[in-house]
Amino acid sequence: MNNKLFPVRAALVGFGEVNTPKEFLTGRCQDAVNVLRQRGVEVLAAPIVRDDPDGKLAADAVAAIGGHDFDALVVCVAGWIPSWAVVKTIEPFKHKPILLWGLSGWYDDGHFVTTADQAGTTALRHPLQEMGFNLKYLVNFKGSRSRDDEAAAFIHVAAASRWLRQAVIGMCGYRDMRLYGTMYDGTALKAAIGPEIEHLDLLEIQSIAQTIPAAEIAAAASDLQKRWHFTRPPQPGTVENSVRLALAFQRKITERGYQAFSFCDVDGVKKLLQFAPAGALTYLHDLVDIPTVPENDAYGAVTQLILRALTGTTPAYLEFYEFTEKSALMGVPDYVPAAIVSGQVTVMPNAFGSFGEGLLNVSKLQTGPVTISRLARSGNRFVMHCVKGEATTPETWEEAGWAPPAPQLPSLEVTLDGHADEFLSKVLGQHYILTYGDQRHLLVEYCRLNGIDRL
Repeated sequence: MNNKLFPVRAALVGFGEVNTPKEFLTGRCQDAVNVLRQRGVEVLAAPIVRDDPDGKLAADAVAAIGGHDFDALVVCVAGWIPSWAVVKTIEPFKHKPILLWGLSGWYDDGHFVTTADQAGTTALRHPLQEMGFNLKYLVNFKGSRSRDDEAAAFIHVAAASRWLRQAVIGMCGYRDMRLYGTMYDGTALKAAIGPEIEHLDLLEIQSIAQTIPAAEIAAAASDLQKRWHFTRPPQPGTVENSVRLALAFQRKITERGYQAFSFCDVDGVKKLLQFAPAGALTYLHDLVDIPTVPENDAYGAVTQLILRALTGTTPAYLEFYEFTEKSALMGVPDYVPAAIVSGQVTVMPNAFGSFGEGLLNVSKLQTGPVTISRLARSGNRFVMHCVKGEATTPETWEEAGWAPPAPQLPSLEVTLDGHADEFLSKVLGQHYILTYGDQRHLLVEYCRLNGIDRL
């Protein structure tokens, strides 16, 4: 489970009782270290802690990992251990996510041998919870394989949570179309999840765009007309408008180091610059590998950033057009990143309503298992809604309002788990964030670790 965005680091302390032969503890704890490393976790291993009366072994473990940088602490219980020895060891790291991981016994000469690992973990779980540790409890089951995949996933989520606390989202404009669902509580967001949303004006982007050399714009426009499939020739200047805006956005994103980006679409680019920015955002995804969502969708951008941190892939946004009893027709009236396109990126020069011509992305999308998710604020809590679905290519359809011939928008028919009414009773907005595969286990772990309610 490697992630190129950030390293994943853990400290691991093994525990067992003084009367248990030490070799029964060290070997199995080292096995736990090894399997975590095989799953991409950098592990700092401390000496084994046993319940020596003066607590020197606990102090030695604290000294071994104290001062080192890690995302989570693994309390690796390899046998019965009086609880005080564990608490004495981990108290200095109470601010860290804690994995309480109980190992299991083994078979020797046809019979099972145990060191009472789960006597130790069951004695610890409730007291540690009551003491306020941010705890995940995991035990290896007798006769079953090690649950190192779940252990590694927890550590990865802890690392992702930490990375999100320094992330910055660029937001060009605010509250496009006066939508309520795109607003956000900056203080609550910073406290619970961590990203900072930095606002800028479209005037700044327009000013940057005016400084971009004509030769650079022309070269990029020529490259796109070779790389993308155009359904018909664009009007003079259409491709250049898209390239200019994309390059201006790129310059600002690179300058400020944004990890995600949103912008004012209808009341911004379309109204003031007089063309649809779909081509610009399609090209922007070729230039910078960060998630984007239009219409100043703050919590949509945060959802994308969470999934980016958890999966290592760049998620896309889709919005709802229609529902059947078991499925949702989801599409976008503008752009998708090339990462979710099936085949070649395809664009159609077209206009919608009173806006001038832009490059509408009409690419076909990849199909298969997907997860659609959205974060929102409800009362004084953050909530996350995530559902698994199966995405297929939808029937031919069109959105009214486009200049004829009407485009087939990038879209998927997402068959939901359960009746659509169940989903609709919890839906949090028109934009949901799409990732491929079943990512619910990572989102569940992330929400639990960060105090986010799941719907």
